[in-house]
Amino acid sequence: MNPADVAQTAMAAPSADLSLIGLFLQAHFIVKFVMAGLVVASVWVWAIIIDKTILFTRMKRQMDRFEQVFWSGQSLEELYRSLSSRPNHAMAAIFVAAMREWKRSYEGGARSFAGLTQRLDKVMDVTIAREVERLENRLLVLATVGSAGPFIGLFGTVWGIMTSFQSIAASKNTSLAVVAPGIAEALFATAIGLIAAIPATIFYNKFVSQVNRQALRLEGFADEFSAILSRQIDERG
Repeated sequence: MNPADVAQTAMAAPSADLSLIGLFLQAHFIVKFVMAGLVVASVWVWAIIIDKTILFTRMKRQMDRFEQVFWSGQSLEELYRSLSSRPNHAMAAIFVAAMREWKRSYEGGARSFAGLTQRLDKVMDVTIAREVERLENRLLVLATVGSAGPFIGLFGTVWGIMTSFQSIAASKNTSLAVVAPGIAEALFATAIGLIAAIPATIFYNKFVSQVNRQALRLEGFADEFSAILSRQIDERG
């Protein structure tokens, strides 16, 4: 086939819809399934990102406010009464758990307080672990999408290119007008995979760093509060 015939064939071929919706509708059903799954994963990723961003921002503000009240000289008993019914953030939960163990020991008429410090430390450690686990909830989804998303998109691309080559072989027409739509549909799957994976990876790393910072802050507060309670135990002992 000479160049003139190729050009004439390309002009005679119907123009393919290369819009995003058109690429999706024209794709093979397996590629459509991959694209749809990646779109759902991307929406899920952004829902988690928004939720975690709000959670960490609110938690930091609440912890700042709590520490300001805690170190202002207010009575620990008054602070405990105001928070005991429902501690609304991690640092308050640590404080309430330790104070509850403290009051249980003193009001229960314990004869010895030798192991009270160890019990207080253990109670606070358990509370910290529980709060860190709550902060890490659903971060595994971000890690999974960030690592697997590009490969899932690549699978859709490989499958789309394979079916495109089969169509080319069946039609025996290698003109760009025939090849381009199928290749574009296939590459669209990889693009969607990257769109889902890139923000998932970025925010996963960001949130893991924030979880570590919050955990260190909670551990620091627990150590300081444990020292305060230990000093009171020594004074009363």
